[in-house]
Amino acid sequence: MKTEADYYALFEAYRTGGLTAPERADLERRLAADPNFAQNFADFTQLTSTLHGYGERLATRRKLHAIQADMDAEQAVRLDGETLETGHPTMPQLYISPVERKLREFWGAHRATAMVAASVAVMAVFATLLGLEWWRAAQQQPSLYGYTVLRREVERIKRTQKAMNRAINQIDGGKTEIETNPGKFSGTGFALTADGYLVTSYHVIQGADSLLIESRDRQRYRAEPVFTDVAHDLAILRIKDQKFNGFGRLPYSFKRGTADLGEKVFTLGYPREDVVFGEGSLSARSGFEGDTAFYQISIPVNPGNSGGPLLDDRGNLIGIISGRQMDMQSAAFATKSSYLMRLVDSLSAAGTAQPYNMPRTNQMSGTTRRQQIRKLQDYVFVVKVYE
Repeated sequence: MKTEADYYALFEAYRTGGLTAPERADLERRLAADPNFAQNFADFTQLTSTLHGYGERLATRRKLHAIQADMDAEQAVRLDGETLETGHPTMPQLYISPVERKLREFWGAHRATAMVAASVAVMAVFATLLGLEWWRAAQQQPSLYGYTVLRREVERIKRTQKAMNRAINQIDGGKTEIETNPGKFSGTGFALTADGYLVTSYHVIQGADSLLIESRDRQRYRAEPVFTDVAHDLAILRIKDQKFNGFGRLPYSFKRGTADLGEKVFTLGYPREDVVFGEGSLSARSGFEGDTAFYQISIPVNPGNSGGPLLDDRGNLIGIISGRQMDMQSAAFATKSSYLMRLVDSLSAAGTAQPYNMPRTNQMSGTTRRQQIRKLQDYVFVVKVYE
């Protein structure tokens, strides 16, 4: 993987015209498609511009000091060598040329301005560096003004024979095996269609080199992202294993409208190795800082819950778990299902993928909560991220 220094070298080559036409076009396409990459370029541009401006101010200041030193060293002193009638010799006379006089006047008038400009430039440089450090910290622990996303960092398992036997997944009739590396991050995902499309949160798969989907009975499938919606924290995945035979008929339906305030809601997710049930109510029709693309719900959620389904009492899927407010354990947020439906509709209309065969009926309506959970749990998965 490329380091920050590699990206800075690439940005510098782009800024100075050091890239070939194909390389330049490829970089510009990536800047347009990847908001995080574009933000890295903006940070680089701001930093280099500030440092360049500061360097120019320092160079100007050194020139002014040099002019002052030359004037002090090259003052022309004239002695007449004559004696006045008083008997005293003539006093030395200091000769200042018109050019030197103008420079003295300029320096005297602008000395304070130059010092202030230099001080402001130094403060700007340190503020920029501090901002970059904050940005790096935000990348390591994703949070924004009290909001935190919920992908889980996976702890390494001990490589005992017993653990290896549990983790190994036989693929293609036992001809190949998956590695025992549990991955770097994990979240939750759920089936979107019976033929292998799934939904999770964008931040769960952000930066992934490869993805693995694992069911509660430890069946594993390789998956790939087919579309992401960064603004609404959504990602659509597709299983690409040949041994995959389909999920079967999905028991829930997707709600296109807005859920009611105070509605009873529940979720299943993987904040740990076993699936975890959470129940509460819809406490606000908007999310963090009034974002209308999200709901606020009163369900305690933890890292690993991101991407999990949020359903109402009748078994309609109404949202996708995204994050929580850092200072309030019970204040969680979920992307509204209506935004997922708009995304699916736009992809189908654009012909970017095969038509999404969405479930048309709901098998969970009118059943007890236990029955709903039994039907739902086979369609909720761990999403493991490898980098």
